[in-house]
Amino acid sequence: MSSENRNDGFWRGRRVLVTGHTGFKGAWLTLWLRSLGADVTGYALPPPSQPNLWSLLAAGRSIIGDIRDADRVAATVVDTAPHVVIHMAAQALVRESYRDPLGTFGTNVMGTANVLQACRGARDLECVVVVTSDKVYENHELGDPFTESDRLGGHDPYSNSKACAELVTGSFRESFFKGGPPLASARAGNVIGGGDWSADRLIPDCVRALAAGTAVTLRNPDAVRPWQHVLEPLSGYLALAEALVTAPSAAPRAVNFGPDPACFCKVHQVVDAFSAGFAGKPGWRPDSGDHPREALALTLSSALAGRSLGWRPRLGMEATLSWTAQWYRAFSRGEDMSAFSRAQLAEYQALR
Repeated sequence: MSSENRNDGFWRGRRVLVTGHTGFKGAWLTLWLRSLGADVTGYALPPPSQPNLWSLLAAGRSIIGDIRDADRVAATVVDTAPHVVIHMAAQALVRESYRDPLGTFGTNVMGTANVLQACRGARDLECVVVVTSDKVYENHELGDPFTESDRLGGHDPYSNSKACAELVTGSFRESFFKGGPPLASARAGNVIGGGDWSADRLIPDCVRALAAGTAVTLRNPDAVRPWQHVLEPLSGYLALAEALVTAPSAAPRAVNFGPDPACFCKVHQVVDAFSAGFAGKPGWRPDSGDHPREALALTLSSALAGRSLGWRPRLGMEATLSWTAQWYRAFSRGEDMSAFSRAQLAEYQALR
């Protein structure tokens, strides 16, 4: 169903289980679902930082637990009896995956298997959306946008674990979900926006450096990524879930949600523009240390999302960076960030 014309009444009263709700994307998604009238329960580890967006939003019912705890996950699915499950819980950082590869694979692969196994017996379940990453593809750094039919792969433990999560999802779909609730995966690009304080992420690193009046240190200033505002892929996840329920035969089972090609740009270009819009321009400097490998070129094609869901990105790069800078400026002024975030969400929903 078109994301432009879908009936937001679809979510009213629906029970939704969101794993990873205490993270950056999960907190925004929970806020959005609650604004649509959904009955939302979150399952995740405690918020990963102080401050954190989840605590600022106070966005609903929360169960603190580890996605690797199969029994706890199963009990949560039984207790909440969800209509829709959106699985976002993950170890989401490339550098952390080098520090803790076993933990990364445990969370991203077995955690996904735990969720899907628990969903097999959910009595009221209508669909499951598994959120992976744009990094699931075997990347030979040719610069061509990846499509959903491209080969899965991943050199670093994070990327590989997410590709494995895709394989787990496909296996469960073919083995246990045929004839049952539809199961699909969503692959998004690099997201930015207000409320992210994670380590080793570009915008949080910028905010911390700018607050200290220092230059931003960049590991790969010329790396190209498909940058997008956090609300862009979240709108895609909602559109995908609704399509899986209302038009399952036409809904894709794996789909990219990436920005307009004009938003494919280098890391240092993002830093230059964001720094200028946030608090002056102290500049950046390359980090000459020894760093683990990360892809230098990564872009996505969202053509399938457009054809099958009527989805398209609504914010260009300038607006994406402006909205992000506005959020952090409001936070630095001590504003009510729950109200500010709801206002940004409403503004985004009004875009056509």
